[in-house]
Amino acid sequence: MTNDVAEAGEKSSLAQLEELISTDPERAVDELRKLLGGDPLNAAGYRLLARALQRREEESPAQGIRTTVRAADQLLSRAGQALEDDDLETAEIILRKRLLDQPDDADALYLIARLAHLLDYDEEAEDLLRLAFEIVPGFSIARVALARLLDKRHRSIEAVEELEPVLAAEPGNMVAMALKGAALSHGGDFDESIKVYEAMLQTWPGEAGLWSTYGHTLKTVGRSEEGEAAMRRATQMAPYRGEMWWNLANVKTAKFSDDEIATMQGALERGDLSDEDRWNMHFALGKVFEDAGDAAKAFVHYDKGNATRLPFVKHNPRQLTAEVDASVRVFTREFFEERADWGAPDRDPIFVLGMPRAGSTLIEQILSSHPQIEGTKELPEIPIIAKALGRGRGIYYRNVAELGRLRSRELGTEYLEWAARQRRSERPYFVDKMPNNWLHVPLIQLLLPNAKIIDARRHPLACGFSNFKQNYGETGSTFSYDLRAIGHYYGEYVRMMAHMDSVLPGRVHRVIHERLVDDTEAEIRRMLDYLEVPFDPACLRFYETDRAVRTPSAEQVRRPISRAGVEQWTKFEQWLGPLKEALGPVLDAYPGVPAEFEH
Repeated sequence: MTNDVAEAGEKSSLAQLEELISTDPERAVDELRKLLGGDPLNAAGYRLLARALQRREEESPAQGIRTTVRAADQLLSRAGQALEDDDLETAEIILRKRLLDQPDDADALYLIARLAHLLDYDEEAEDLLRLAFEIVPGFSIARVALARLLDKRHRSIEAVEELEPVLAAEPGNMVAMALKGAALSHGGDFDESIKVYEAMLQTWPGEAGLWSTYGHTLKTVGRSEEGEAAMRRATQMAPYRGEMWWNLANVKTAKFSDDEIATMQGALERGDLSDEDRWNMHFALGKVFEDAGDAAKAFVHYDKGNATRLPFVKHNPRQLTAEVDASVRVFTREFFEERADWGAPDRDPIFVLGMPRAGSTLIEQILSSHPQIEGTKELPEIPIIAKALGRGRGIYYRNVAELGRLRSRELGTEYLEWAARQRRSERPYFVDKMPNNWLHVPLIQLLLPNAKIIDARRHPLACGFSNFKQNYGETGSTFSYDLRAIGHYYGEYVRMMAHMDSVLPGRVHRVIHERLVDDTEAEIRRMLDYLEVPFDPACLRFYETDRAVRTPSAEQVRRPISRAGVEQWTKFEQWLGPLKEALGPVLDAYPGVPAEFEH
C-alpha cells in the first residue's frame, strides 16, 4: 500500500467514526480507542474521541470527562521524567493510557508530542501540539514547542507567527524571544533577528549564550569583527563553556592569546566539565594549534574531540551502503527512460551537492554573483519529501518506483512552492545547496527533470580531514566523527554518483575543487555553460557579493580564491591512515572513479 492510499484509508476511517459519534457514541468510543491503541500519535483520533466521550456524557451523565487542563499530576510527572531519561517505552505506556481515558488532557498531549518528536514523527508532533493549545489557548509551553518544531522543519515564518501571541501575553519570555531571533535568522531576515538579540541583550546583558548567538548572526551577514567581539565577550563571561570557545574558533579569522589558550587548557583539567563542553573545547584547541602551525598538538585535540563526541551520534554505515545498493538496483537507465517526461517541468532549481566541506559554499557564492541566479541556503525539502515517501522505514524505494506521473509532478511542484517561500528576489534561478542531496539525485530527476545538478568534489583526504576537524551541530553530519566512517561515506558517495553518470550520462556537472582553484575562470565558464546562462564577470568577483553565508566557509568566500587551503591536509597526513584505508581505491582513482564503479 502506498503512502497516498494509506492516508486516504485513514481519512475514510476517521470520517466514518465521526458519523458514528452522532448515532452510537458508545461504539464510537470503543472504535476510536482501538484505532488509537495502534496509532497513539493520531491527533485527529484524540479530537474525535474527546467529542465521542462528550456526546456519551450527554446521553449518560454518569460518564464525565475533563474539559480543562489540570495541574501536572504524579503520573504525568513520571512520563515527563521518562522522556528526560530517554525511556520512551515507559513514557508511551503512561501517556497512551492517559489519553485513551482523557483525550482532552492538554498536558498529556504536549508530552506525547514530545515523544512523537523524539521518535522522529514530526508531522504527528505538530498535530498533537496544535490540539493541545486548541484545548487550552493559553498553553504557551505547547505553542513555543510548536514554534521550535516548525523552525526545525525550516518553516521559520510560521514559527515566528506562532510566537507572537506568546510574546504578546508574556513579553519577558526569554525562551520565546530567543527562538524568535533564531527563527528570523533561519528565515533569512537577519536585520530583524539582530534587532531581537540586541533588545534581549539590553534586558539580559549577562547571558553568554545570547552574546555568542548574536555574534554568529553578525558574522553571517559579514560583520565579522563585531561578531568576533561579541563571541569573545561570551568566552569571558563563561570561560568553562566549550561551546562559546568553539563558536569563536569557528570564526576562521579569530586569533587567541596565550591567556585564552591557558583558560581552555585549564578547563579540560576540571573534573566537572561536561562531555559537551569537553568536546567543544577540544575542537576549539585543535583549531588554535592548527593556526599556530603545531599539527601534532592540533591533531591530538581534534582526535579527542571526535572521540568524546562519537558516542552521542548515530551513524549506520551499513544502512548507507544498503541505500546505495538499492539505488543502483532500482534506478536504472530503463527506469528513467520510462519516466522521461514526468515531474514538474520548471527549470528554476540548481542543486549543488556532494560531500560537506567540498567547496559547495564557494560554488554557491560564485553562482549567486550572477544576475540571473539567487543563492538561498541548504534547503531541506528534498530530504523531507524522501522521508515522507518512507526513507528509513524500508519502503522508500518501492514507493518511489510506484509513484505515478501525476504524483511526481505534484511533489515537484510542492518542492518549488516551498522553495519559493525561501527566496528573496525575482531572479529566474536559485541554488539549493544541501550537500547530502547526492543520495537523492534519482528523486530529483523524477520530480524535477529539468533542474540542474552540480556535484562539488574535493580531494578525499582534504575533504575527509576537513570534516574530521569540523564540529557540526546536533543536526549535522553524523559520519564525520570517525576517520573510517568518513572514508566509507565518501566512497559510497562516489559510487552513487558514478551510477548516476552511467544511467543519466551528462545529467550531473562535476566541479573538481582543485581545478576551480587553479583555473577559476575556465571552470566558472564551464559551469555557466552547463547552466545555460551567459558568462558574467561578477562571478569572478564573487567575494564582493554582499549576501548572508551561514556555513563555516563564510569568511573564505568573502576573499579571492587562494591555494592556501588546498594542501593544508598534508600537514596531518601521517595520522590519516584509517581514512586512507577506508577510502581504498577511491583515493587512488581521484579525480576519477574506481573501475569497479563504472558500468
